[in-house]
Amino acid sequence: MDVRTKLSRLMAAAGIPLLLAAAGTSVVSNPPSARAAGTGPCDIYASGGTPCVAAHSTTRALYGAYNGPLYQLRRSSDNTTRDVGVLSAGGSANAATQDTFCTNTNCVITIIYDQTGRNNRLTQAMGGGVPGPGPGGSDNLADAKAAPITIGGQKAYGVYIAPGTGYRNNNTNGIATGDQPEGIYAVLDGTHYNNGCCFDYGNAQTNAMADDIGIMETIYFGNNKVWGYGDGNGPWIMMDMEWGLFSGVNARYNPMAPISHRFLTAIVKGESNHWAIRGGNAQSGGLTTLFDGRRPNGYHPMKKEGAILLGIGGDNSNTARGTFYEGVMTSGYPTAATEDAVQANIAAAGYAPTGGNPQQNVQLVGAQSNRCVDVPNGSTTNGTQVQLWDCISNSTAQRWTYTATRQLQVAGNKCLDANGAGTTNGTQAIIWDCHGQTNQQWNLNSNGTITGVQSGLCLDANAAGTANGTKLILWACNGGANQQWSTRS
Repeated sequence: MDVRTKLSRLMAAAGIPLLLAAAGTSVVSNPPSARAAGTGPCDIYASGGTPCVAAHSTTRALYGAYNGPLYQLRRSSDNTTRDVGVLSAGGSANAATQDTFCTNTNCVITIIYDQTGRNNRLTQAMGGGVPGPGPGGSDNLADAKAAPITIGGQKAYGVYIAPGTGYRNNNTNGIATGDQPEGIYAVLDGTHYNNGCCFDYGNAQTNAMADDIGIMETIYFGNNKVWGYGDGNGPWIMMDMEWGLFSGVNARYNPMAPISHRFLTAIVKGESNHWAIRGGNAQSGGLTTLFDGRRPNGYHPMKKEGAILLGIGGDNSNTARGTFYEGVMTSGYPTAATEDAVQANIAAAGYAPTGGNPQQNVQLVGAQSNRCVDVPNGSTTNGTQVQLWDCISNSTAQRWTYTATRQLQVAGNKCLDANGAGTTNGTQAIIWDCHGQTNQQWNLNSNGTITGVQSGLCLDANAAGTANGTKLILWACNGGANQQWSTRS
């Protein structure tokens, strides 16, 4: 039985139409109403002759029969760890494990397990050509609570990459090296990105140094224009091949439409002097082929080294941000038909925002000042008082996430906090390590006010100031424009 016949039978059993597309075309199909039991993306890749050699997800099993751990947590209260598994074989994450384990304490994701059995797990990146902000130049670990979503109607959590956060494995098993073919897909938050370097997932160098070209093959997502870019202001799916992000065969600009679905399927794949980029909405529809052609000059043959990374560049460049939900790497160059079947499986999985997290990675803009809530100089020091400042779209010091537990988080693991748990007029609004107490919980109200759960006071621009540097405090709500805020994506 040839690969196409095997694939068509698998897809027919799953209720998925077979979509055979020529390179360079857009394919749109209606997803099935439900994902077939016992079928995951890696089952589809295997049937297509390009099996998964790494499979990472904090939201669901990527094989129909997988019943092991998805990721590991560590909580700050006592530094103990706990694995989070699935609700049932082939199912979604058991988020209740995390919610119980992390109650009233901070949690970080310490391991993202590999579901293939090859032990290609992702752990804390230890630095490289660019040092991280952690001990010994390591990177930070992701705040486990920062990206709640639902999948198939069940609560789950993504991997929230704030600048300085990164994961890596330099000692892998079965990942493509040299000019060997491979495919990579990831499901990402298409609204969470910046122009920093580099929010990558995929195949990287083993020494974490940018010492040659062609030693990487990863998905990149963001709107960085230093190396490659497409049409408009982005964001774009590109490939990071080291010493360059590429949107096509040219070293800088190539005609490529921006893509920014709330849940985004991003695909890159490469073989000898040939590679492609595809993308689509992870909630519905099919994939669009954004590029399909030869390698850029100097990138044939490739010299891939087979490490795996997430959230950082190959040399540990760590100024990017993004959110990762699931992704795999394959042995061999997948066909478009295989990828279309995987996309249908992703769409049928049922990714959706959680109602408790209406605002993610937004700016908070003052109605009176038209300036943004800002952490001075991007500080992450506990006790730093927040202020008004000119809105800067790519400033991580102005990007806030309103979580399901009513925290306003910034820089991944810092929360807007009423200083000293104060409940009186003039209490400073500061940042502090997130701990889940009520002085770090806020109501975003329909009248534009932001009120403290503990105090009932409004977030206020001190003395109705509108200038850069005006400090923010808590004050009795009075209907003033200096107490009204809107969100801006």
